[in-house]
Amino acid sequence: MEVLIRAIFIFVFLWIAIRLSGKREVAQLSAFDMILLITVGDLVSQAILQEEYSVTSAVIAVSTFSLAGMALAWLGLRFPRMRPVLEGNPRVVVRDGEPLLEVLASERMSISDLHGAAREQGIRRLRDIELCVLETDGTFSFFTTTSATDPAPN
Repeated sequence: MEVLIRAIFIFVFLWIAIRLSGKREVAQLSAFDMILLITVGDLVSQAILQEEYSVTSAVIAVSTFSLAGMALAWLGLRFPRMRPVLEGNPRVVVRDGEPLLEVLASERMSISDLHGAAREQGIRRLRDIELCVLETDGTFSFFTTTSATDPAPN
């Protein structure tokens, strides 16, 4: 029973930590971040299992994390008003070619991050962006003006 309680506590703690770290942080995991994540996973498992290496304890811990994740998904489906708390909200970061600096700051993003994401989509200038939305998964959705998407006349 202690393993179950520890697993629930660690799950909630990690969920809050990931939500507070920001959308782009989760979406842009580098190789180093992945190694760090695996290391954190090992440390978390030690905290949950208290160095108890039995198969039963591991099954309980993994099952608890899986069920807690499924419970959060179910809550989001069953109670739509809970979705912003569970998943976050998409945020407009550029409107009519003007970056919304206060939104970028609240998402802990720089204008360089925005320029880089625009370049990845083949957008050269922010003024060509009608609307840019930072999605809940940390990706950007760009909506450009028609002149930015039309081929140049010959």
